[in-house]
Amino acid sequence: MSSPKSPEDQQSGEDRGDLSGDLRSVLVTSVLNLELLDQDLFRGRHYWVPTTQRLFGGQIVGQALVAAAKSVSEDVHVHSLHCYFVRAGDPKVPVLYQVERTRTGASFSVRSVKAIQHGQPIFIFQASFQQTQPSPVMHQFSMPAAPPPEELLDHDTLIDKYLSDPDLKEKYRVGLNRIAAQDVPIEVKLVNPPTVGQLQRMEPKQMFWVRARGYIGEGDIKMHCCVAAYISDYAFLGTAMLPHHWKYEVALEGWSKGDCGVEMGSWLCPVPRRV
Repeated sequence: MSSPKSPEDQQSGEDRGDLSGDLRSVLVTSVLNLELLDQDLFRGRHYWVPTTQRLFGGQIVGQALVAAAKSVSEDVHVHSLHCYFVRAGDPKVPVLYQVERTRTGASFSVRSVKAIQHGQPIFIFQASFQQTQPSPVMHQFSMPAAPPPEELLDHDTLIDKYLSDPDLKEKYRVGLNRIAAQDVPIEVKLVNPPTVGQLQRMEPKQMFWVRARGYIGEGDIKMHCCVAAYISDYAFLGTAMLPHHWKYEVALEGWSKGDCGVEMGSWLCPVPRRV
C-alpha cells in the first residue's frame, strides 16, 4: 500500500523540491498513511477535524482498514466490514490502532482492530478478507440512472450558488461559509441538490458522485478500498434524517440548524457523523 505517484509527478521528475504542487491525494499521503510502531500496532494522525472538535468517523474506519490490510497478504482483499463507535474521538491526540490476527486461512482471513485513545477503545472493528478467485455465482444491482458528474455542480460551486441568493437567511449564510472554509479531502457532486428553504417530506435516499481529491493510483486495490471506507461515512446520518426535516428541528450531533442549513438538506454538511 505505497503512496502512488500521479502522472504529473512522473513527468516532472525530481525538479520540484516541495509537495505544494503535488497532485497525490491527501487521503493517501496523510490521512491513510499510518505510522508503524510495532508489529500490528499503528498510529494515525488527523488531517482535518470538524468544527465540533470530534473526529470524523470515516477517518477512523479508513485508518482501521489500513491497519488491518497491512497484516494480510497481497492476494486477499476486504469483502466484509463491521464496526462500532464506542467513545468520542479526541482530535488533540493521535489514534493508536491495535490489530489482532483473529484467523488466517487458505482463502479467508479475519482481522480485529481496536482504535485507542487515552488508554480506552473509541472504536472496534472486524473485517474479513478473501483471496481473489473466480466464482460462477455473481450478481449486482444495476446502477440507477443519473447524469454524469461532468454535468453537475461541485460542492464549492453549489455553495457559491446558494450564497449568491440575496434572500438567503443569515443563519444559512453563516453555516454555508463555515462549510466552504473546511478543507475536506473528498469531492462530492449532488445529483438532486436541494433548493433554498426546502421544507418537505423526503425519502431517506439520495444520489451523489464522490471521489478523492487528487490522485490515488490505479493498481492498489487495498488503498482504493480504504478510501471507499473513509468516504462511506459521509452521508449516513444526513440521508437517514431526510424524512424528518420538514417536521422537526433537527440538530446533527453538535451542528445547529444554522450550521448545516438543515432546511437545504443536511448532506451539505461534510460531517454527518463524529466519533
